[in-house]
Amino acid sequence: MFRSTKIVKRFALATGLMLSVAALAFASLASAMRFGDWGAPVNLESIPGTSAELNTPFNDGCPIQDPDGLSLYMASNRPGGLGGQDIYVAYRASKDDPYGAPQNLGAPVNSAADDFCPLPTRGNRLFFVSARPGGFGAGDIYVTHFRHGRWEEPQNLGCNVNSAGGEASPSLFEGEDGQTILYFSSNRADGFAPDTGAPDSDIYFSVDFGPAQLAPGLNTDSDDSRPNVRYDGREIVFDSTRPGGFGGPDIWTASREDNDDTWLAPTHLDAPLNTSASETRASLSGDGKTMVFGSTRPGGEGGNDIYVTMRRKQGGRKPD
Repeated sequence: MFRSTKIVKRFALATGLMLSVAALAFASLASAMRFGDWGAPVNLESIPGTSAELNTPFNDGCPIQDPDGLSLYMASNRPGGLGGQDIYVAYRASKDDPYGAPQNLGAPVNSAADDFCPLPTRGNRLFFVSARPGGFGAGDIYVTHFRHGRWEEPQNLGCNVNSAGGEASPSLFEGEDGQTILYFSSNRADGFAPDTGAPDSDIYFSVDFGPAQLAPGLNTDSDDSRPNVRYDGREIVFDSTRPGGFGGPDIWTASREDNDDTWLAPTHLDAPLNTSASETRASLSGDGKTMVFGSTRPGGEGGNDIYVTMRRKQGGRKPD
């Protein structure tokens, strides 16, 4: 009787382990399946109730939502700024509401130089690119915190990340081992391919703000720029002038099974997401189901407008 009891217990334990493994596999599969294809993009200002000041006849781009989806950061050279490109933010009451009018972040985030490619993160941090004096090159990555009702003086991320070239589009996520992984692009010399003229742009990453490394599997001898990585590190979107696009920079995407793996071969996003115009600086929402980007396609208000697209449900046409 005692032996039979032990056998039953062992069987129950083994069955429980198999069920646990099956549950984990199902959860992993469900997680992978909940990211569908992208729907047709629309001009963000065309969404009813959105402020008519979101897009202008000037260049409005570098869009990105903050992690909770209630704020949209962007860059614009519209009149009324501090000089060149400035960083703006538009707010909304909930993720189902439209955005209000963009507000200039003011100094010390903005300066008389170009300030662009904002990246809001949890903890009231804002990473961005600036060509202000005192940096290492044409545009460096800075970080600031919002504390006590104001933005603190931005700090340059230093020479491990920045270079004598121009950096763009910081994108941050946390690795499975707790490391901070920063992706960005740079046109620094001696990149992925030998330079035959002006250096092209390549995609880099930095672990815990250490030395920059070329991102395996993403770069070509064309311009590969402005990456944005999904919150779990398993999907990336960026723009590239590589062959296979429709003209100018187009949005490409790549994925991987684990955030320590090499990226699989990037794929081009089909029309109508990309066009013969320029599509740049795509960025994913905190839940990975919405993407905003800049485009110069016909039908907008000016040189560059902000567009939005949402995931479709698997096997359907409605947004997830």
